[in-house]
Amino acid sequence: MSKGLILVTGAAGFIGSHVVRELLAVGRKVRATAREPRKANFLRDLPIKEGGSLEIIRMELLEHESVAVAVKGCEDIIHCAAALYVGAMDLQKDVVDPSIKGTENLVAAINANDSVKRIVHTSSVAAVRRTDFTDGETFSNQDWCDDAVLKTNAYGLAKAGAEKLIREWWGELDAERKPRLVTIHPSIVIGPIMAKRHLKGSMAYVDHLLKRKPPFVLNSHINMVDVRDVAAAHVKALDMGIVGGRYIVHSGSLWHREMSVILSRGIPERKWPKRQLPKSLTYIVSLFHPLISWNWVKKNIGTTCYYDTKQTEEELEMKWIPMSKSIVDGAASV
Repeated sequence: MSKGLILVTGAAGFIGSHVVRELLAVGRKVRATAREPRKANFLRDLPIKEGGSLEIIRMELLEHESVAVAVKGCEDIIHCAAALYVGAMDLQKDVVDPSIKGTENLVAAINANDSVKRIVHTSSVAAVRRTDFTDGETFSNQDWCDDAVLKTNAYGLAKAGAEKLIREWWGELDAERKPRLVTIHPSIVIGPIMAKRHLKGSMAYVDHLLKRKPPFVLNSHINMVDVRDVAAAHVKALDMGIVGGRYIVHSGSLWHREMSVILSRGIPERKWPKRQLPKSLTYIVSLFHPLISWNWVKKNIGTTCYYDTKQTEEELEMKWIPMSKSIVDGAASV
């Protein structure tokens, strides 16, 4: 295991914080970045194995200088920083630009540092799954979201664009300067949170059931993976898997109603919504609900897709945490 300094961008986020936990547990020296470092102070409570250390610094993806400072002297980089799609008002400014321009700033900073030897880039299944897909279709790491546009799939546009950018940059490097690059592609990430802010992303599915607002479940099929598995995959990818590989991290899929049933059995002292809202009424709710859009209802209600994770399981030696445990552990941590 390397003893050099490792940079984790977006360390205050849901995935980033668990990546930091994994690294500190094996004694890595971690430089963790956050737009507002005080919001990452909860990381200081994580256990640190002998030889490890934690430094928290400010980094703004769209500020070239702050990215350059963060990268300087680092041997490894796990790039988790990204903007949340949920609740974004300006899709170009709030979703696409942080991913694309932020990645541009990151590779510029790496170009200026000969120290970087390994990069793990957090992408998403949104960079794999096309916007227009056939119900029941299965996607693999050979697929790309190549039909995304800002209006209908800003997140896919951002994730696919950022990944293509870093891969094109990497592909043009001279062999002697080329660091190891691997991209990780999580489906919807659930599991135990470390900070309340982690409920604003994919854990909103569980938070919705907790708060019963609105008091029903959606006819939504959710592809999911435990955040602890996502973090483990990132750390494993520093050494394992093929150079340049794309690895989908995904443990399985459940309908929203099935999630509620699991929670009612795992945490029976709470009340959980079980009534499913028809698609026609979901369109109406989307006119008023801040987290449900008309386009999202059109694409996701009553439809499903799947992901092939065989290569991830074999090459990163992943064994997935059961979805029932992920859901219950996530709800219990709130």
